Amino acid sequence: MYLYHFGLKELPFTLTPNTNFYFGLESHNEALAVLLMALQTGEGFIKVVGEVGTGKTLLCRKLLNEIPEHFVTAYIPNPYLKPDELRRAVAVELGVKQAQRMSTQLLTQRIQERLLALHGKGHSVVLILDEAQALPEESLEALRLFTNLETETRKLLQVVLFAQPEIDQRLAQKQFRQLRQRITFSYQLRSLTVIEVQHYIQHRLQVAGYKGAALFSPALASKLARASKGIPRLVNVLCHKMMMLAYGQGHFEITNSHLKTAIRDTEDTKSSWSGILALPSVFSLVAVVALLTVMVYIGFDFFNGVQT
Repeated sequence: MYLYHFGLKELPFTLTPNTNFYFGLESHNEALAVLLMALQTGEGFIKVVGEVGTGKTLLCRKLLNEIPEHFVTAYIPNPYLKPDELRRAVAVELGVKQAQRMSTQLLTQRIQERLLALHGKGHSVVLILDEAQALPEESLEALRLFTNLETETRKLLQVVLFAQPEIDQRLAQKQFRQLRQRITFSYQLRSLTVIEVQHYIQHRLQVAGYKGAALFSPALASKLARASKGIPRLVNVLCHKMMMLAYGQGHFEITNSHLKTAIRDTEDTKSSWSGILALPSVFSLVAVVALLTVMVYIGFDFFNGVQT
């Protein structure tokens, strides 16, 4: 791709949540501080809500890396599970043997025994669910019942929910009022400011090994922030496409033309800046992909010819 063209060690704007690229944005740092403080209290549910692409999964992985050693974590990345499936998934995460073969009653007993054993060894247990808005209604109730397990002084299990805003609409329903009252701490992730987008882009390029002149001017980064609505995932998508376009043209500077084409090629950014899309594009992303494919095959044939 464009690694060698820009002198990079790795791709800077991938969509995979990679804690090596964690920037420490104000919103993320505040959320992490709230999580760590809330976990120390040992009470109830903790909720972190953010729109799609605002970095919930990255923050979740950062928490797993930063959580103090005395915590034992059970991590459920895909909670679209029925109550029995959820119990068994939690049991497996906690190291309960033969969890898939037990009856529901015995499984619940074994989970409680495991939690008591961990508590006796000085451990705190936290269940972390990513994409928690996907939990079925009956599983939300099962989750609440999990937190009924307690000693005289503290809960045996804490729950952290990372979710999209839809979860607040669901929890507002009357049947979830008991669970809602158990949410002791919550945090709302926000989108990035223009300045944060500029620093975010620069940070990811530096982590990826870039050492050249500035690729994204402050003016261009400002336009990119507007087009992406400050959502980190969309910033990544646009930056990746812009760098791919520049590489396809043999350029070492990112321009407005590259931004126009990247916006046009990205569904969730078209409405953010309709004016810029009316301007002609100097190069289509489809053409770039085709060009890069041809270049790869030419290079492959060339090296095969050299070897023979």
